[in-house]
Amino acid sequence: MEVCYQLPVLPLDRPVPKHVLSRRGAISFSSSSSLFGAPDPRQLSQRRGAISYDSSDQTALYIRMLDVRVRSQVGFEPERRSSHPYLFIDFRTLHTRLGCGSASASAGPERRVHRLLSFQRYLHSSRLLRGVPQQIPLHILDEAYTGQARCMLEKVGNWNFDIFLFDKLTNGNSLITLTFHLLNQYGLVELFQLDMVKLWRFLVMVQEDYHSDNPYHNAVHAADVTQAMYCYLQEPMLAKSLTSYDILLGLLAAATHDLGHPGVNQPFLIKTGHYLATLYRNTSVLENHHWKSAVGLLRETGLFSHLPAEDSLNLERELGSLILATDISRQNGYLSRFRIHLDQENLFLSNASHRHFILQMALKCADICNPCRPWELSKQWSERVTEEFFQQGDIEKKHKLEVSPLCDRQKNTVGNIQIGFMTYVAEPLFAEWSRFSDTRLSQTMLGHMGLNKASWGGLQQEPTPVSEEREPSRAGTDTEDAAARRNGNTATAAGGPSSKEIPQGSRES
Repeated sequence: MEVCYQLPVLPLDRPVPKHVLSRRGAISFSSSSSLFGAPDPRQLSQRRGAISYDSSDQTALYIRMLDVRVRSQVGFEPERRSSHPYLFIDFRTLHTRLGCGSASASAGPERRVHRLLSFQRYLHSSRLLRGVPQQIPLHILDEAYTGQARCMLEKVGNWNFDIFLFDKLTNGNSLITLTFHLLNQYGLVELFQLDMVKLWRFLVMVQEDYHSDNPYHNAVHAADVTQAMYCYLQEPMLAKSLTSYDILLGLLAAATHDLGHPGVNQPFLIKTGHYLATLYRNTSVLENHHWKSAVGLLRETGLFSHLPAEDSLNLERELGSLILATDISRQNGYLSRFRIHLDQENLFLSNASHRHFILQMALKCADICNPCRPWELSKQWSERVTEEFFQQGDIEKKHKLEVSPLCDRQKNTVGNIQIGFMTYVAEPLFAEWSRFSDTRLSQTMLGHMGLNKASWGGLQQEPTPVSEEREPSRAGTDTEDAAARRNGNTATAAGGPSSKEIPQGSRES
């Protein structure tokens, strides 16, 4: 089975050669675009597996072709540069990190993909050689799990689920294994008549498109969010109200909500004139990128190609609505709306729009639930997200850019960043979620967050360098900025522009 194909890296201002568009599974474009050549419409309609985008999406799709599916060993240049001197940094290879070889980084995921798919071919051929009848039940891929991983999946609804251990037991394939298991457990594979091969290929490609060199925004984070989303879907208020379609949408959004995250935040992309910032007009840049990348994979694999075209488009739009809700710059807007609904007691989950809003809030909670995990897990996530901040700061220092808030490892600590994030972002959100769903899980999450905050506070009492001692007002500002850094956008503290004032896009990170 063909896993992926490579396209040559081409300048954006040149037309795509015919030999690229003529390949099997080629991607077609509307003839109204001025950036591309205009192939014969008759040829486009005859291409097998062709993907057609309207003119508003052509640039996004072409960039996705170059950025996600093509991973050259030496990186690739941005399509467009401005005159700013800092823009000659090859920011598209940031996921290789400082001192890491890009060749080894790009070879790893490719080997894993082939190894996974080769294993499935081996299972199939070995059955034939042993004379075993060819039966393909929905749980066939469970044979790839080790015994310990299967035991862990039996307790996948436990809030203490150790995603780091699970990732080790699955040989780094936690996102594939977990998402497939949950879709199968809910009976969604059979209900929506999903092709097993297409589904597996889609999940493999999703996991591959997360940059494993990101300390935080990687496939393990996506798997952790998906597991948390499952826990919320099991809550009584949701379990008795959500439809199978809602559940499918929620799990797919959780698995793809940070797809292709570059490991730097939105302000970094804006101030360096990155092509994504230009493409999405400096609004919900990363979240739009995650959404469009997910849509690209859905269309590339044809996972929902058997559904009516209108249903597929609706699913893609609603998937985008969920992913765009994770934009931390829109946190206050969602939280205010949630409070109003709870105060007026007018949330009716029999209403489809209300169910979708609750899915948005559930995904937002799942995306930033790390402070609510047991200390052993929460501490690891805190260290990872802070290291990602610091790596961005190191890049900014190296290229003589202004260091972003919380990104200077000489002036910040894990503890002060986490305490600020809990105080200004996590606690208000989970307090409202607890009002909506006052269950044992909600109380457990609030309890863990209180203990974790106290633990970080205790560690902060230890002697710290003079550079870390700042004025209280500035410390509060910087720690609140942790909210923005975690999801890759801008959040500000009291005294500065509120996140309510930031323009909302058409949409942890």
